[in-house]
Amino acid sequence: MSVLAIDAGTTGVTALVVAVDGSVLARGYQEFQQHFPEPGLVEHQPEEIWQAALQACREALDGAAERPTAVGITNQRETAVLWDRRTLASPRRAIVWQDRRSAAICARLAEAGHEPRVAELTGLRLDPYFTATKLAWLAEHDKRVWREVEAGRVALGTVDSYLIARLTSGGSHVTDASNASRTLLFDITAGQWSAELCELFGVPMDALPRVVPSYGPVARTDPEAFLGLDLPIAGIAGDQQAALFGQACHSPGDVKCTYGTGSFVLINTGAEPVRSSAGLLTTVAWGAPDGSLAYALEGSIFVTGAAVQWLRDGLGIIGAAAETEPIARTVADSGGVVFVPALTGLGAPDWDPTARGTILGITRGTTRAHLVRATLEAIAYEVRDVVDVMTSDAGLDLLTLKVDGGASENNLLCRMQADQLGVAVERPKVSETTALGAAFLAGLGTGIWSDTAEIAATWQLDARFTPGPRDDAAYDRWRLAVEKSKGWAL
Repeated sequence: MSVLAIDAGTTGVTALVVAVDGSVLARGYQEFQQHFPEPGLVEHQPEEIWQAALQACREALDGAAERPTAVGITNQRETAVLWDRRTLASPRRAIVWQDRRSAAICARLAEAGHEPRVAELTGLRLDPYFTATKLAWLAEHDKRVWREVEAGRVALGTVDSYLIARLTSGGSHVTDASNASRTLLFDITAGQWSAELCELFGVPMDALPRVVPSYGPVARTDPEAFLGLDLPIAGIAGDQQAALFGQACHSPGDVKCTYGTGSFVLINTGAEPVRSSAGLLTTVAWGAPDGSLAYALEGSIFVTGAAVQWLRDGLGIIGAAAETEPIARTVADSGGVVFVPALTGLGAPDWDPTARGTILGITRGTTRAHLVRATLEAIAYEVRDVVDVMTSDAGLDLLTLKVDGGASENNLLCRMQADQLGVAVERPKVSETTALGAAFLAGLGTGIWSDTAEIAATWQLDARFTPGPRDDAAYDRWRLAVEKSKGWAL
């Protein structure tokens, strides 16, 4: 038996066919276009995400010897997607989680004194990152589309609910609690949409998807829409929660970091939500079929892998992300260069949407190798920023950090990370743990795996990086640079 996992990320869709032993039998991948209509604005065309999903799944299925028995879905979170309930066509491009256009709405709500109550209900903060702020912006600035939403003709959701609508030919409008908990519209203690929050942001509750468990059959694919396949959709989770599950972080105190477009550090806090006093987010990790919820504390770093993409596409100083390690190794250090990659503002723990990318310490002797190394150092520093706060808030000691995502293949970065944290960094053999988590959830929901212990037994170590000396002076210089990056885009 096997499971098809669909991982609809920020820049592309990955599809994996995963076997009972956790091995990847086949994979497919398809990028889709990024749209940047103005500085600070990021959009995706939903139809392009759907076509990328079809292509990635077709490629994976063509490479697998057996037909999967279930589908699991994981996705970029917080992105606001709208689609016509009848035709499934999208009346406008999706507003991506990185988008900053709703900063003024967040400031207005904060000035009106709403943030404490919002944080109490959601575990989040008022920031353009989250879905409801984007929907509030649409209500103010795209009145033609919003009238269709209010009339019940256009549905609201995140990427998971949009893909499920397409997979089922419109038969199901659902999401899970892990995705719902990232919208600013979900009461994480009650485990349901909040009428109070929907009123605050002006979002019609009946336009939102039904919240279902993260594992267990919740819908079926329509063969006419989805490559001739009639399969149960039995796993749903936001990408970072799926990676937590895929890394076998099933117990309180387990921690993982996913290095993707951004980096996301999550610690499993168990059955009780832990509130942060220092800029971290309290979020639902996953929801069980019996209605119970598991929680996590999260540090969301907006730009890490995207900084490497910028070196490649914006500056043209590398040809591929894999070049960063050999280039960075040509110099002993960054030569005093510090790069704060606040290209879309700062996330945890600083939370400043007006911060912008900053490079300090450039001299006549600075080379591209110094800037490349400073970029890798920045990623390690950003993760340390979050982990230092996280362990304090959760009252838990960090013993090991499990890492995954594209940049985790960079041995130099992993060593830097271990040095900065002072604990071992472990990388699994299967680094695509986001998709793996979706597969595990779907397999758990359909009986392929009987419990999380069986899933954890499939986790295999690829490499372990033990910490060396920590350069605290360099970290202090980093924190000084972060302060200088703030408040730039006023």
